[in-house]
Amino acid sequence: MIRTLALALAALALPQGAMADDFDAERVNAVIEQAKFDGDIAISTRVEDSEFYRYGYTGLLPEPARSDADGLTWRWASVTKQMIAILVMQQVERGRIDLDKPVSAYLPPFGSANAGTATIRNLLQHRAGLPNPADTPAFHEPGFTGSRDPVTGFCAGPVTGPAGGSWAYNNCDYMVLGAVLQAVTGVAWDKLFARDIAAPLGLDTPGAYPGEAWTRWGFIDGEREPRIDLSTYGASAGLYGGLRDIVTIDNALMRGELLGPEALAEMWRGDPALGSMALGQWAFEVPLKGCEGPVKIVERRGDVGAVQVRNFILPDRKIAVVAFSQTKPFDFGEVWQGSGFAHDLLAAAACPQGTP
Repeated sequence: MIRTLALALAALALPQGAMADDFDAERVNAVIEQAKFDGDIAISTRVEDSEFYRYGYTGLLPEPARSDADGLTWRWASVTKQMIAILVMQQVERGRIDLDKPVSAYLPPFGSANAGTATIRNLLQHRAGLPNPADTPAFHEPGFTGSRDPVTGFCAGPVTGPAGGSWAYNNCDYMVLGAVLQAVTGVAWDKLFARDIAAPLGLDTPGAYPGEAWTRWGFIDGEREPRIDLSTYGASAGLYGGLRDIVTIDNALMRGELLGPEALAEMWRGDPALGSMALGQWAFEVPLKGCEGPVKIVERRGDVGAVQVRNFILPDRKIAVVAFSQTKPFDFGEVWQGSGFAHDLLAAAACPQGTP
């Protein structure tokens, strides 16, 4: 069985490139091993390049096998939303999108009752009041009988509340943003990602489903997860790629290459009233064990099937941490609670006296 072979290969700590002098790989290893983490982790402390420390193993084989500089690719799940936010902010910088204009200003055919009141900012912050595909489990199954077209289909259906109301996580928000980007630029969202993010950074591994049928799969309680039509997630969770790709994008953001300082600050300004929701990600300051004073953290998480992903950027410390887990149940915990795997991993990576 493939999983038996993968586990027999054992976890390896693979240092890649030079790290900061105070980076303690042994401390990081201890946190990962104690949690019995099953997947891949990359930690970068050098924003000038994409070299990083990696913890992982050869992993579960996908169908079909694909390799890149880092090994096999991962589904990015909702880290896709972070990429969509970058693309939107690039268009804001170019004067083509105003965050506080309604969706109807850019996408007149959008059939939602909230089209004239929900703003681009509302979509980025999950406050547009659109229907949620998670409430319709069949949405991502082959037998779904409705339309997945973000402009005229399910996402344009009955709204759940007024625009600008409470924060409510929703994939339709980003499916519609993908359509807005295409309307504004004339380029499909995935091609725009390739042109305006991947290509300038020299990335040729990332892509969007169904460009590749399967990357790594995951396991739930020891059993392989059911097949999922990953292409149905579109601009909400439809990208795939490698560890190095996300690290490279994180570092480029911290270097100011993908967005200027004003647009980046706007994207990374978390709203405490919305649970620290920024634009396409969360941004907050919290204590980390072993660090002096609060640490600013930009977080984007994702979860599709048995695969979970966390992308953490610590902009003031110039550190990026990317983790993919391929088994459920696995609890990352919440950094702001001061304990749990995610907190301990960041503390070990960023703080001289961090856990354990």
